[in-house]
Amino acid sequence: MTGICAVIPARSGSRGVPGKNIRLLAGQPLLAWSVRAALMASTIQRVIVSTDSVEYAEIARQFGAEAPFLRPEQSSNDTAGDEAVVSHFIEWLKQEQQSIPNYIVYLRPTTPLRLPNVIDDAVNALEKNNAATSLRSVHEMSESAYKTFERRDGVLIPVGTDDSALDRTSGPRQGFPTTWIGNGYVDVFRSQRILDAKPLYGDNVAAFETANAPEIDTEEDFDYLEYQVSQQGNVYNALFRNDKLNLKVVQ
Repeated sequence: MTGICAVIPARSGSRGVPGKNIRLLAGQPLLAWSVRAALMASTIQRVIVSTDSVEYAEIARQFGAEAPFLRPEQSSNDTAGDEAVVSHFIEWLKQEQQSIPNYIVYLRPTTPLRLPNVIDDAVNALEKNNAATSLRSVHEMSESAYKTFERRDGVLIPVGTDDSALDRTSGPRQGFPTTWIGNGYVDVFRSQRILDAKPLYGDNVAAFETANAPEIDTEEDFDYLEYQVSQQGNVYNALFRNDKLNLKVVQ
């Protein structure tokens, strides 16, 4: 095994926002934001878009990525997780007798506002941490998860408990542990775990803190991201107005 490969999962079957992964954000297909960031990251040698769509594959190629296969239904349906996507990719490499990378950098198109140097920082962090089974990007939650609830038969229950008394959850947030949420900015996996039939993330996942990274799940999220790009154009400029890559950019 050698090298580092980015894998961008871009299935076509989104129900909440049809065609989400190729919807335009600031005039560019959503998956193109991840492709461009991966191509500009100095640590990455290869950029693969894993999709079940001929149309998505062609768009990925237009922006400089490889899309050498179509992902089958069992690894691209609503229930297929990250491990199914990565396992399919590694199995494809084995069948094609291609070199398997040491690390896989996983970039979800639904978290588009990322910078190449931050991807590099994440890769370097896992390379230096031999004890970590993988690395996952997170940002601090604005409100501690200890102040949130489940709903059971119409009754609110503090998360992680069976106690329906809510009084303790009304205290000041400073009195609760800080909690973090995975944000999809950049996750990094060790390919060897899949080859050894071990869980993808493992039980010693390194936390990689990023700035708050908005994710697209709804139509309203697109509106919010459009606003973010209009107010802070640094990511757009870095990815789509950079002459280091002689690649197609939709005007």
